[in-house]
Amino acid sequence: MKALTGLVGCAALAAMLLPISAAAQVRVGEFAPNFTATDSRGQSETLSNFRGKFVVLEWHNNGCPYTQKHYNSGNMQSLQREWTAKGVAWFTVISSAPGTQGYMTSVAENEYLVKMHADPTAVLMDPEGKVGHLYNAKTTPQMIVIDPSGKITYDGAIDNRPTPDVDDIKGADNYVNDALTAAMAGKPVAVTHTRPYGCSVKYAGSRF
Repeated sequence: MKALTGLVGCAALAAMLLPISAAAQVRVGEFAPNFTATDSRGQSETLSNFRGKFVVLEWHNNGCPYTQKHYNSGNMQSLQREWTAKGVAWFTVISSAPGTQGYMTSVAENEYLVKMHADPTAVLMDPEGKVGHLYNAKTTPQMIVIDPSGKITYDGAIDNRPTPDVDDIKGADNYVNDALTAAMAGKPVAVTHTRPYGCSVKYAGSRF
């Protein structure tokens, strides 16, 4: 088994030990809870305004080795570009509270987007954790896919390789790709819910 390096302050793998039911305040097949949040450009984004589109929610913490795995490799950016080009609304969500790992000001986040060549539809700034708690987001990354009717079609890990190692991206089964590909083709999503992996979301009161 590959060594899990750089995990100081991550509380990594904690969510992997939870029963799946504990990570499911929102349920696949039910309507996604509506929310309004301010993005890193200062604009208000309301989920219900995107009814009729597929939507991806991606929980993010740039200090988390599991997040870094997908950004330093360019994997997450590639997914963002591929699916937004097909009409998907992709929202990166930062629920880290001020003073915790991954917290970003809007200015710093916009600089990060340029540096990393990231291309989500928008980055939702959620320092109070309202969106994160609404969806019971446990880890960074954690991925949720919402269909055009507003129902959740996938909730969980980005893929089936729960490590921070970039080499594990190649050959991984990417659940987000699978869910969007099947749903857009009008086919059932084979895997609708998995246990998310990564660093714990740094809500207010969290420790490094």
